[in-house]
Amino acid sequence: MKKNLIALAILAATGSAAMAQSSVTLFGVADAAVKYGNGTAAKLTTLGSGGNATSRIGFRGVEDLGDGLQAGFWLEGGLVMNSGSGQATNTNNQASGATTAGGLTFNRRATVSVMSAGAGELRLGRDLAVTYRSVSDFDPFGDVGVGNNLMDSAISLSSITRGVRVSNTVNYFTPANLGGFYGQAQYYFGGNASDVAATATTAAIGKKDGSGGGLRLGFAQGPLNVAASYGATNFLATGNQSTTNVAASYDLGVVKLLAIYNEDRVKATAARVQLKGQSYLVGLTAPAGPGEIRATYGSYKRKENLAAGDKQADKFAVGYVYNLSKRTAIYTTVALLKNKNGAGQVLNGSLLSNANDRSSGFDIGLRHAF
Repeated sequence: MKKNLIALAILAATGSAAMAQSSVTLFGVADAAVKYGNGTAAKLTTLGSGGNATSRIGFRGVEDLGDGLQAGFWLEGGLVMNSGSGQATNTNNQASGATTAGGLTFNRRATVSVMSAGAGELRLGRDLAVTYRSVSDFDPFGDVGVGNNLMDSAISLSSITRGVRVSNTVNYFTPANLGGFYGQAQYYFGGNASDVAATATTAAIGKKDGSGGGLRLGFAQGPLNVAASYGATNFLATGNQSTTNVAASYDLGVVKLLAIYNEDRVKATAARVQLKGQSYLVGLTAPAGPGEIRATYGSYKRKENLAAGDKQADKFAVGYVYNLSKRTAIYTTVALLKNKNGAGQVLNGSLLSNANDRSSGFDIGLRHAF
């Protein structure tokens, strides 16, 4: 009995030491907003989720492996606050993250990593598309809410060319000690076993279908941050697809200026016409009292067959975030949208009577991070 007690004591001591080397964190965002959309055919007022930050819940952890090497994991799923459901999403490599309700899955991020301060990070799993980071990082609204940019709207080609997140990825991130320079390389697998010939009901599939990757390079030092990225996805039937963008910000103290240029392309094939989407955004953030003012003006032009008279939408948005604490804020955002050349983009679920009509909307919400 005495020997058994000693053995248990030793096991408990060694187990505690092992656990001390690791840490696991529960984190998330709860964000709900009253959302109003005004269209020429119908208006909509409802309670929605994620007007300032996407609602989510997740777990992340890091283990010290010694000699400066660490292992980590990150599991994060989207939430729909107005219903309490999980945020459903597609799982293919062009998933942009639909907001329909579903069961909770770790659809926002599911990765495992090894990393060190000197060598950078190798990350495997589902993560953000490399070309999306320049969009979200330099958008004053973080590509969330009624003020989000048009680069991931219904008029854009983003759901075809890149989406927000990609599955089956292998990522490498450079270390932070490169004098302000940073970078990311990404490759994702299509998951097809071999080439499959076309049938009467299905198109041909190549073993590289759905595979692709990209590269992002940037420099951040002092008030300046600039980044550029390129990504491409292979498809046998519908043509190769690519996205290129460049973004920059400069912090003047009293105001921070931001800008993004983005171009999406789909190569012409027998099954799909050539498509091109060009977009830009200019914006600012400025501290005001216990909060922050945000404003943007952006445009997206969708070119089919590179012809004239292309569909286009322009949007102006302004908002204010009032921080009640470091973790809790109330906010409001107002947006105005103008359609041209047959575009029919709307805000916050409203409906238009005709293409080229205008739409407007606003969010008023509460956000808590934990």
